[in-house]
Amino acid sequence: MYEIRRYLEHAIANQKNLKEVIFGVDFFMFNSSLMNQPSFSESRLEKRHITWQDAINSTFSIDTLYASRETIIDSLNQPNKDDTYGENGFMPNRNLDNNQTEWRFNGGIKLYFELHSNYQLSKPYLSDFKKIVQLCKEHDIKLKVFISPSHATDLEAIRATGRWQILEQWKREIVKIVPVWDFYYYNSITTEPISNKMKNYADNSHYTPQIGNLVLDRILSYQDDQVPSDFGILITPENIESHLAKTRADREVWARNNPDEVKLVKDIKHRLEQPDNY
Repeated sequence: MYEIRRYLEHAIANQKNLKEVIFGVDFFMFNSSLMNQPSFSESRLEKRHITWQDAINSTFSIDTLYASRETIIDSLNQPNKDDTYGENGFMPNRNLDNNQTEWRFNGGIKLYFELHSNYQLSKPYLSDFKKIVQLCKEHDIKLKVFISPSHATDLEAIRATGRWQILEQWKREIVKIVPVWDFYYYNSITTEPISNKMKNYADNSHYTPQIGNLVLDRILSYQDDQVPSDFGILITPENIESHLAKTRADREVWARNNPDEVKLVKDIKHRLEQPDNY
């Protein structure tokens, strides 16, 4: 979260006419055990030019030489490969093998247990989040915050590790700071049954561009008639408790209707607790 705050400060320093920020958050970003990425560097920020160190590293290093070599070889071997980054830094052309969707779900849920089983809500990260909101107010930037719509099995993994109450507390804390569009609950998008023919998800935490567009449509009040009526709710201190209560009730309904997915999460957790089984 600290990195995100610093990148926003960098954007403000370099884009004086910045008018609007749409900020997607998730529960895991606030885990106290998560540290800054190794590649994060304060020296790069709030500058209009590349640092000398980055220029040297990206031009003359052995890593750059090897990476360039691999890129050339890959391009020669697969000239029509269509998984490049788009101009906005995302990978809109990445073609995932749909026959491996179930496998990716297994891997994603396993990763949650490995990284977040001992989740603790970070007060410093909440403070950084508050500073992001304050920065936008100070610079007259319109801020819209949303919680990403990860799949229902993500919620089940949180429940399996006994972190459900912390998840609820996290939502309470962030809406004290700013109203938030919540998509991370049981709705017609997040409860799509797991299969190799899914339309909404690549894995348990990564949704498709179409779902990303629905998120934007909802929070920007654009083409509302195209967005499922149960997808997205603006949560505030006034409605947070009723929203959390409904989410608890909806979880029970989902669990009754999807016993195989509940079992999937339990089985992955059990295998991790018995390392010889993995």
